[in-house]
Amino acid sequence: MSSQGLIEVPARTRPDPRSGWRLASGLLLVSAIPITIGVLRLIQLAGWGGPVPAEPRFGAFPVAIVVHIAGSATFALLGVLQLLPRFRRGHRTWHRRSGRALIVAGGLVTGSALWLTLFYDPQPGTGPLLYGFRIIVVALMTLSMVKGFAAIRRRDIDSHRAWMTRAYALALGAGTQVFTEGLADAALGTGVLAGDLGKGAGWALNLVIAEWAIRRNSGRFTP
Repeated sequence: MSSQGLIEVPARTRPDPRSGWRLASGLLLVSAIPITIGVLRLIQLAGWGGPVPAEPRFGAFPVAIVVHIAGSATFALLGVLQLLPRFRRGHRTWHRRSGRALIVAGGLVTGSALWLTLFYDPQPGTGPLLYGFRIIVVALMTLSMVKGFAAIRRRDIDSHRAWMTRAYALALGAGTQVFTEGLADAALGTGVLAGDLGKGAGWALNLVIAEWAIRRNSGRFTP
């Protein structure tokens, strides 16, 4: 058969290991901001003072904020290694076990976030727009984790990675908001609306990056 009759099938490419660790470093950098603030908040709630100002709305029943901080930190740190293909292939058992822990941590994040939104006083300087954003983000993150879990149960690896990438992107919104809120303040001035839009932009930007990464890497990696 002539070469013209052959159909060339592109070979699967593996990612450069260095690019994977660059990704991990970037994710850790973004995660470090909310994790640090969360640790300082826990120190303040324990009565040890610290640079974070007291929040009277947490004083009466701080369990939800403690659960949220612990769950968010666990989800962010475990998720970094879950997203590294080379590490994942070399530690399959760890990947499966930590994936189960990740789902539990994600449930703590979304459950506590919903509780904080519905039953605590609003964060000072925020408005109804942010309230709506938080409800939507909780719903989207929960949906992403449920879809991701269902996908891995039926061995649909690509769909599993896509949905868990979306969940992770939403979970890192607090880190990105540090930058988007600054841009919103510069463009719109300080105020409740600018602050709400800046926070919403953090989640939106993370989802855009996640969708780009999903489409760029679709079908490239082996399980």
